[in-house]
Amino acid sequence: MGRSAEPLLSIKSLQVDYLTSHGTVGAVQDVSFDVNRGEVFALVGESGCGKSTTALALMRLVPRPGRVSAGHILFEGLNLMELSERQITLVRGKQISMIFQNPLVALNPVYCSGWQVEEAILLDNVSRQEAWRHAFEIMGSVKIPDREERMKSYPHELSGGMRQRVMIGMMISRSPQLLIADEPTTSLDVTIQAQILDLLMDLKAKNNMSLLIITHDFGIVADIADRVGVMYAGSLVEQGDVFSIFESPRHPYTRLLMRALPTGSKAEGRLETIKGSVPSLVEVPAGCTFHPRCPVVREICSREPPPEHEVSAGHSVRCHFLEE
Repeated sequence: MGRSAEPLLSIKSLQVDYLTSHGTVGAVQDVSFDVNRGEVFALVGESGCGKSTTALALMRLVPRPGRVSAGHILFEGLNLMELSERQITLVRGKQISMIFQNPLVALNPVYCSGWQVEEAILLDNVSRQEAWRHAFEIMGSVKIPDREERMKSYPHELSGGMRQRVMIGMMISRSPQLLIADEPTTSLDVTIQAQILDLLMDLKAKNNMSLLIITHDFGIVADIADRVGVMYAGSLVEQGDVFSIFESPRHPYTRLLMRALPTGSKAEGRLETIKGSVPSLVEVPAGCTFHPRCPVVREICSREPPPEHEVSAGHSVRCHFLEE
């Protein structure tokens, strides 16, 4: 993993709000993390924790009535929040690309897959012949068999794994420095999941990209991540390098997520579950947002938001009772 003194992406105190009939709802609250050059950073947590919203915010794609209400998003030292709409469109796709959760929805159903990959390449003012040739090469790099036929196929004619490969091809076609993968293996069977993850890591190494992967699966995190951020109810509750997180998880939520991982034998008993569910953002609990589900909850947890503690270099946790 290559690193430099300055991170490629630096998110500082990010806040995303939605204006609703219930008032202002905070979907992302005071989130800060860096993605270094050449590394894989994983945002992990249950559905509804704010992971995808964080990714959309750094792409400046938060849908209305949502808005980024506070914070800085620095990419190579450039504050993306200060760019005009025209300027940010020059960053999207070319320098930062995003693989969305459902490729069948993200791909245009009325255009063949080859045309959709070619369309992105044409933005760099190349000839159509050159763009088609490059699209053909991209289809090969994402390991699509029978490229000539598949380039003429429409999304509904492709399997889920093939659609995901086409989406990845579109997103890497302009050689971005940062690739965001939002649940890239959701709804795929285990074998195809492994192939997609291997493909992403091969492309990362080949193109010297950084990868921000969003997932609820700690198995994926263990397999490919360099560093991890654990999100809950819109907040980042723990972050650190993958070895620190797996060897010594400090936040109760992280520990419970780890215990829910499948084990190698039945002798280790049933998988543990986390009682309750992620709270509605309309009614976020006071104090520590995890306290209604926490096994070590104390009275202070319902009153005061926990401070952030740095337990070791690069490993930080938001909890009142780290030792328990």
